[in-house]
Amino acid sequence: MKLEKSQNWELFGYDMRHLGGYWTAAWRDMLWSHDSPVRKRLDEVVTVHSSAGTSSYQAGASCEGELDSDCKAVLLPDEFVLCKQIRVPLQAEGEMASLLELEVRSSSPFAAADTRWGWAVVARDEASIRVALAIVSASAAMTFLGREYDCHDSRAQEVWAEVDGNMVVVQGFGEGLRERRYRRRLLQSGALIATIGVLLLAMVAVSALFKGAELQRLERMVSVTEGAATEASQLKSLLAVANETIVAANDVVAAYPNPHEEIARLTRLLGDDASISSFSMNGPEIRLRGRAADAALVMEELTDEPGYLQVMAPQAITRVGDEEQFYLNISVGEEVPE
Repeated sequence: MKLEKSQNWELFGYDMRHLGGYWTAAWRDMLWSHDSPVRKRLDEVVTVHSSAGTSSYQAGASCEGELDSDCKAVLLPDEFVLCKQIRVPLQAEGEMASLLELEVRSSSPFAAADTRWGWAVVARDEASIRVALAIVSASAAMTFLGREYDCHDSRAQEVWAEVDGNMVVVQGFGEGLRERRYRRRLLQSGALIATIGVLLLAMVAVSALFKGAELQRLERMVSVTEGAATEASQLKSLLAVANETIVAANDVVAAYPNPHEEIARLTRLLGDDASISSFSMNGPEIRLRGRAADAALVMEELTDEPGYLQVMAPQAITRVGDEEQFYLNISVGEEVPE
C-alpha cells in the first residue's frame, strides 16, 4: 500500500514539519498557560471585583481569603460576553493562537478594531483540547468600567470573563502589568537557576581539579613506590645470591677445614711433651705422625677433643729411643658448644 505524500512527514499523528511549533507550544504552555505549575508559583495575585464582591485569584485559581495585590481586575457580567467552547485537535496545539484568532474573526459580531478576546484550556484528552473562548466589545467594556468603577483607562486594570465556571483573561486591557511582573520573576528565577547551575559546575570543576591534582600526586607516589620496589627486588636478588654464596662457602669450610686452625689446635692439645714430624690434611681427614713420651696418653687426649669425631691408630706404637712413635688418623667434625 502506498502512502500519501502528506503522510511521509507524520509520526504518531504529528506533522514532523511543524516540530518546532510543537516544541514552542510545549514551552509556552509550560511557562505561560494558566494551569502551568511554574505560573502557579510565580504569578501575581489578582484582586477581582465583580457584582458579587471581591475575590483573589492566582494563575486563574481562586485563593482563600482576600489578599492585597497591585494587580486589579473587573469581572464583566455575562451580558457583555460572547462565550463559546470549541475543540482543537491535539496535533494543532502548536497553532492554537492562530486557530482561535480565525475563530474569533468568524464569530465576532463586533468590528475588528473593537473586538477583544481571551481563552483558557478547560480540558484535554488523547485526541483534542477543549478551549473556553470569550469575545467582548472593547467600547462596551469601557462603558461598563466607566459607569460602574469610574475607570476610563483601558490599561488601568484587567478585564476578566467567566465561561462555564472558567476564568478567562480578556486580552488588550491592563493585563500587561501582571505579565511584566511575571516575566521579571521568571527571568529572575531563570537567572537564579542558571547561577546555581554555574556554581554547581564550578564546584564540580574545582573538585575535578583537586581530584586531578590528587591523582597526579598518587601517580607520582606510585611511580616512586614502583622504583623503590624495583630497587628492593634487586637488593633482594643480590641478598639471595650473597646468601647462596655464604652457604656455599660454609659448605666448603665444613668440607675442607682450615689446616692452620687444626695445627694450632694440635699444638695446644699436645703440649711440650709431644712433637709432630708429619702432618697432612685432606678435607676433614688428618694423618698425623709424631713422637711423645706416652703415645697412648696423646691418643686419649685427642679422642677426648669434642672437635674430633674419630681418632684411630692405623699402626702400632713403636719405641724409638726414649720416646714412642705414633701414627694417627683423625676425622674432624664441628665442635658442639657446651
